[in-house]
Amino acid sequence: MTDTVRACAIETGGAAGAADVVVLSWEDRWRRRGRLVTEGGASIMLDLAEARELRDGDALLLQDGRRVAVRAASEPLTEVRGGDAAHMARLAWHLGNRHLPVQIEAERLLIRRDHVLEDMLARLGARLAPVEAAFRPEGGAYGHGRTHAHAHAPHADDDPDAHLREALHE
Repeated sequence: MTDTVRACAIETGGAAGAADVVVLSWEDRWRRRGRLVTEGGASIMLDLAEARELRDGDALLLQDGRRVAVRAASEPLTEVRGGDAAHMARLAWHLGNRHLPVQIEAERLLIRRDHVLEDMLARLGARLAPVEAAFRPEGGAYGHGRTHAHAHAPHADDDPDAHLREALHE
């Protein structure tokens, strides 16, 4: 194993031609600091100014000038399908109402496996199938990368239309 090299920046979409690859789950792709190990066995100390999402296809810029590609890991997910567009919207609403990360695609939704949610969805008439895939859920509605980590403006409780105005100005 080699010495640990610091990564202090991210190049969005810069994975092409990278010297090595780090494969991370969805949870592990939201980072500020931490030790990462590449597929080649290199040790990297991620040291960003603020927490941010490391996206599939990004590159970590190392202090020694090399780039390391970020790849989304394959994870155990549940594929959710409905009967028609209205049924899919209803299923998505129930998941969103629970503030769950959901990957939205044209013909299906993907969620992390959870037997309680799967039971709820089956009772709502969803067709479910276990799949292994990279998880890339929808980002937050307020310009943040994670739905479970969003913060509202301080005035939101005083003004019921504040969220709507903020969304229209983003």
